[in-house]
Amino acid sequence: MKKYLLLFIIAIFVMSCSKKVEVKGKITGGSPLERIEFIEASGVATLPLANIGVKNDGTFSGSFEAPKNGMYLISYAGKQNLVYLKGGQTLNISGSGMNFPNDYVITGDAKKNNDFFTASQKYLTNYAQTVNMNELMTKDERGFLAGIQKVEKDINNNIEENVKKFSPDNEVVQWKKNDLSSTLLSIISQYEMRQGSGNPSFKVGKAFTDYENKLQENKETMIKENPYYRQYLLAKMSPDFQKYAEANSKNKTDVTTSELFTQYLKTKKDISQTAKDYLLAFVMAQSDIHPGSPVKVTDKIKKIIDEDIKDATIKGDLNKIQIAVNGVKVGEVAPEASLVKQDGKSYKISENKGKPYMLFFYASWNPYISEATVPVLKEVVNFYKSKMNFVFVNVDDTKDQFVKTSNSLLKGIQGTNVYGDGGLNSDVAKKYGIYGFKLPCFVIIDKDGKIASRSFVNLGEPELVTILDKLTGLSAPKANPNVQLQPGFGADPSAQQVNPQSANPQPVPTK
Repeated sequence: MKKYLLLFIIAIFVMSCSKKVEVKGKITGGSPLERIEFIEASGVATLPLANIGVKNDGTFSGSFEAPKNGMYLISYAGKQNLVYLKGGQTLNISGSGMNFPNDYVITGDAKKNNDFFTASQKYLTNYAQTVNMNELMTKDERGFLAGIQKVEKDINNNIEENVKKFSPDNEVVQWKKNDLSSTLLSIISQYEMRQGSGNPSFKVGKAFTDYENKLQENKETMIKENPYYRQYLLAKMSPDFQKYAEANSKNKTDVTTSELFTQYLKTKKDISQTAKDYLLAFVMAQSDIHPGSPVKVTDKIKKIIDEDIKDATIKGDLNKIQIAVNGVKVGEVAPEASLVKQDGKSYKISENKGKPYMLFFYASWNPYISEATVPVLKEVVNFYKSKMNFVFVNVDDTKDQFVKTSNSLLKGIQGTNVYGDGGLNSDVAKKYGIYGFKLPCFVIIDKDGKIASRSFVNLGEPELVTILDKLTGLSAPKANPNVQLQPGFGADPSAQQVNPQSANPQPVPTK
């Protein structure tokens, strides 16, 4: 009996510690060409944790590992909203294809927290229309503080009313209060800057400083969970950082913002290491990690991540961003991954060693691929196929869909068709940094099995064509620069830009 009781206790413990969130629901009028994505709203990576397909009848289901309890951004068909999720929950969510997820209905064990959150947000939207912020900003310090403290009191009263009505978990209540504090801090920071812009000698009084400090009583929690609080801190230190950057970047033409900000933070003894990690991560993600960054810059960023970021989760997230944006580092051995052919036999990427090759990642639900990419891909394959191999990696949700898609979409194109089991959750997608926003994606590997290029999302990028020519000894025809081309072979690469940070943009101090 004791044995079974122990097993039961262990099972309960494992369930309570689970980070997995199960997702299911229905979007009335939903399209199978649209995808549902979840992103941790408080993280620094802002990379999708899940990419879930919608069936023809509007139903969907999936799961993902939630890094922590908190707010998650849910996106669908270009629209976004927030939901509060806890590991171990099942999220039952539904709505109309016309306005989901701007409006949604949640049932099950995530209901009470999100009913509380939705009601609080609705009140906040209506309440904001009753506050004349411009008038408040023109008042003297005493009048401003009285006005902003009334705002805080009114909103907190509503929070308490919603607590009684919905009985949410303490975690989401505290999140909402911290979120309110972060918003108020941003407003009083704007007031201080506005007053100072017209009067260089302006200084706030003790009452102002005391109230500002009171709003930051939970600052260690706020820095971890609230991007707006990080925005506030960055705005506060921006003037000081500007002076530091100007003094320390003279006669330096290749210094990056991230390098300067790293050194600047080392002079700030009053800022915790946790805050430094989050702020530095935000600055790096916004200023120096972007498509096409020179290898010299990406190496500098990698060194800062390894040496100056102490939090393991933040360090891991930043490394994921680098791979998502630029791909696996050039010169490294191409990662092996679990792949299968149509007949179910396993396939190894390294089978191509001895000849340069291209990996092409694609999925059926991206209409751009069939309309614009495949016609150009045919040209590329036909031109280079005598000197290199092509491996077409499908990341659809199921193997059956892979078989249908590869047989129709890539019919007649010379290459090897393989499937990453699990689609965007597959081993190969994770190792090569493949996400929904990064399809199609092209990676070039040399004859020695080493990465020969950053990852590309457009076959017409001149840099990609140059690499193909170099590895094969061929010379692709050059496009007439006076002719306007559609995205494709020899076309303008600016037609598609990848920015995984767009879901959670944040201002950063720049030099």
